[in-house]
Amino acid sequence: MGSDGILKNKRRRIRELKNVTKRQRLDPKLFKRLPAEIQKDTSLLKYWRSRYRLFKKYDQGIKLDGESWYSATPEVISRMIAERCKCDLIIDGFCGAGSNSIQFALTSKKVIAIDIDPIKIELARNNAKVYGVSDRIEFIIGDYYALAPTLKADVVFLAPPWGGPKYSQKTTFNIDDIMPNNGGGKHLYELTRQITKNIAFFLPKNIEHKQCISLAGPGNLAEIESNYLNNRLNSKTLYYGDLITTNN
Repeated sequence: MGSDGILKNKRRRIRELKNVTKRQRLDPKLFKRLPAEIQKDTSLLKYWRSRYRLFKKYDQGIKLDGESWYSATPEVISRMIAERCKCDLIIDGFCGAGSNSIQFALTSKKVIAIDIDPIKIELARNNAKVYGVSDRIEFIIGDYYALAPTLKADVVFLAPPWGGPKYSQKTTFNIDDIMPNNGGGKHLYELTRQITKNIAFFLPKNIEHKQCISLAGPGNLAEIESNYLNNRLNSKTLYYGDLITTNN
């Protein structure tokens, strides 16, 4: 085995040891009551401990999978975005477990929630029922990139995958680090621009500002809103078109 293989095995053993240590610190009775995905991957425990920040109605039947624990938008932030995006028809292009779609359904007349993963749509349907907004959301299992040319809406909300929690380790997150196999963030914006100029783009806290502003094109504005959670920068939302509320 080469040095690279030895290093990988060492890192794996360290991760396994950390997981065992976390299990030992937990009350065995509590551990058995944890969701299956948390029991399987105890690195998700920190997200579970913040479950009521993700969904205030968590105890009323909210369901998540492993990826959703670290990708769901905290409710206080999704509610704020939903207020700004209030309209007749809004598309949530990457709805995941429904954290944003639910809040959109509380402020807008109709929501189209799209995700390529059938499991995510199943979770989102369940969570929408918990919040009593199922009747205002149309769920679609599909690829947003393929569907976009056929869609129409007043506003489109984009919260594409950022590549997992490791995104925060980068000093600066490049717009084209977003779904690079699909052409990057610039292509995603340009594709969405064919639907509407009113776009809300939910991005990492370390996103490169100039790249985001340049998406708007010459003579057009973009507004960057910093989202804070417990006095810590959590993420940023880029607003375009009529969603902009400032001339600065």
